[in-house]
Amino acid sequence: MNGQKVNYQKELEKVLNRLEKEQKVPALLIHSCCAPCSSYVLEYLSRYFRITVFYYNPNIYPESEYTKRILEQQNLIRRMEFKHPVSFLAGKYDKEKFYAMSEGMEDMKEGGARCMKCYELRLREAAEQARAGGFDYFTTTLSISPMKNAQKLNEIGVRLGQEYGVGYLISDFKKKNGYKRSIELSREYGLYRQDYCGCVFSMREREEQKRQEGKSGAGILKGRKPAADKSAQSLS
Repeated sequence: MNGQKVNYQKELEKVLNRLEKEQKVPALLIHSCCAPCSSYVLEYLSRYFRITVFYYNPNIYPESEYTKRILEQQNLIRRMEFKHPVSFLAGKYDKEKFYAMSEGMEDMKEGGARCMKCYELRLREAAEQARAGGFDYFTTTLSISPMKNAQKLNEIGVRLGQEYGVGYLISDFKKKNGYKRSIELSREYGLYRQDYCGCVFSMREREEQKRQEGKSGAGILKGRKPAADKSAQSLS
């Protein structure tokens, strides 16, 4: 859009307002990264769409974590109430595809090129499923996280939508207090909330942050000045 900053929430609202005026309820495939992130998105969009939640996250490590997250996703869908139907579709646990994609980028910080490739890996699979299933739109819950780059997600989604001939529902679900609402819903439903994105690389990075935080805490107890909080700085 001519290099100008896009308000993705306003663009989404234009689509939703049009659907309401036309009294249409299209079919939407939502790629979900986890139950907590999907909670607000499902509450919000199920008023406008017939939704299928597509769980495709080959990046998740270890496999026990993958199993925990996919079961929590299914459990949430069963427990929530929706205006329009919400169903579930499990993708393959293609962990070798993720590792092949990550080759040479293992040491990159979270939020870098490896993460952009991971976004595309998952969104491409969602686009393929959306086309095969005859969906009107597809999108992802990923933009709800303050740690995820909504601009990049939407750019990738729109490009893949054009490639596969399926409309990408642009969004920035963290807006309108979406992230805050997802935390409230997670508490309401007692959802498991992980403390790392999902892949082995983000898990290692998070463990290192915890070690550094532990050292800082020990420094405070001994009267020493704590080390700078690098994890907080990385959020900006």
